[in-house]
Amino acid sequence: MASSTVTSSQPERPPRPNLAFRQLRGRRSPAEFAALVRRAAREIGERVSCDARYVGRVEAGEIRCPNYAYERVFLHMFPGRTLTDLGFAPRSTVRGRAARTATDAPGALIVIGERQGAGETPGACEPYDTPGVHDRHDPHEPYAKDHLNHEESDVLRRAFMTGGGATVAAATLSPLGLTTDATAPVRPARRPGSPEAAALEEAVRRIRLLDDRHGADGLYRRAAAPLRAAYALLDAGATRQTTAERLHSGAGELAISVGWLAHDSGRFDDARSHYAEALATARMTGDPALEAHAFCNTAFLARDAGRPREAVRAAQAAQRAARSLGSDRLMSLLALREAGGWAGLADRTGCEQALVRAQTFFGRGRSDADPEWMSFYGEAELEGLEAQCWSTLGDWRRASRHARRAAHLQDPHFTRNIALYTAELADDLAREGRPDEAAEAGLRVLTLLDQVQSSRIQSMLAGTARVLLPHRRASGVSDFLDRHASAPRAARA
Repeated sequence: MASSTVTSSQPERPPRPNLAFRQLRGRRSPAEFAALVRRAAREIGERVSCDARYVGRVEAGEIRCPNYAYERVFLHMFPGRTLTDLGFAPRSTVRGRAARTATDAPGALIVIGERQGAGETPGACEPYDTPGVHDRHDPHEPYAKDHLNHEESDVLRRAFMTGGGATVAAATLSPLGLTTDATAPVRPARRPGSPEAAALEEAVRRIRLLDDRHGADGLYRRAAAPLRAAYALLDAGATRQTTAERLHSGAGELAISVGWLAHDSGRFDDARSHYAEALATARMTGDPALEAHAFCNTAFLARDAGRPREAVRAAQAAQRAARSLGSDRLMSLLALREAGGWAGLADRTGCEQALVRAQTFFGRGRSDADPEWMSFYGEAELEGLEAQCWSTLGDWRRASRHARRAAHLQDPHFTRNIALYTAELADDLAREGRPDEAAEAGLRVLTLLDQVQSSRIQSMLAGTARVLLPHRRASGVSDFLDRHASAPRAARA
């Protein structure tokens, strides 16, 4: 499916140069000014990929209003000034831009209420868009391609909806009048209130429940429409501040949930974009709980994507955000995320220290301050994540012991996690040199895959199968390898 295009009913007019911004640059070259922007971003914990081309686009008037990350950086650089003082148009007047074909990501690109308004130019930005994402990276910029705010915001508007997905998507946010046509703009009939906020919160719960039972692969394709509906609510604006806060928090949590579905189904770039969107929402609204959650998932993704140092940084940032929340269980999980990063760096001491903190926080028990999304985090998950740390460090015996405990302790409701822990166990046993036990565990996972669709679990099983190939004559190994070879693979949208 090609990207949708909409012809504006308004005449196009050339952009108006931003003379105020040009004046602020003074005698510095665009490249020198871009370096100052990046430095200012680091001072406040932001990551923007600003370069000379981006500065030129701003000064030419192609970017009428920056995204929220750039806004925070510019206001930090020029205290006391507003966006208008910097030569930008008020955000309320910049509502859309012309569609563009997404050549760097799979699936269809659908933009909510996409249009080109009076005076709008193709480079103008919606509040959640980042022009810098397509800019060249400064090769001398540390972690230029490894920043946490990777802001490919258009991913939030992709609709991976096929026939079977329409029913689930429509049921998820039915109070919003959500259409099952994935290409149709989602526009609330009125300004949202408490019922819409409650519906959004319920959508998050339903998606998490379905993921717990069935895994992410099939569900991810069906989750785009609720997310589009959530951002349509934000665009509409709530009548009360408390409702607006609930909507922003709900939209951020939904972005994280959809990001996790992308993460678990192997779509790491999509997941990174969703997590960055949630993080931007958290910082925009000053929501430490949402910020901690976004960083938590970013750390997990970075570990899985082979960026362990970023995993450590993100987990530490999550812990800083979570300190004021009063949840020991949350701090325990975040310490485990940090441990996973240290394991990826082969730093056994750092990993062990983080694991001790995780166990200490966990031992303090639950509290009313524990976030709702942490319902999955119990003793089984603690054991499972510790197993992954030891596995990364190559301590297969210790890893298999923790993975076995995790699978044994897991609540039967969490079918996906039982399959995950058992797949971890199978892999650890295979690498430990116990092929018969590994094959037995692998067969249990294959049985569970009738109910669970997870590319992550399938990838783990594929690795186990490769390790077991030389041991085909061992008890049960041949049966496992044959069944694994004939098992259907999850379809990718």
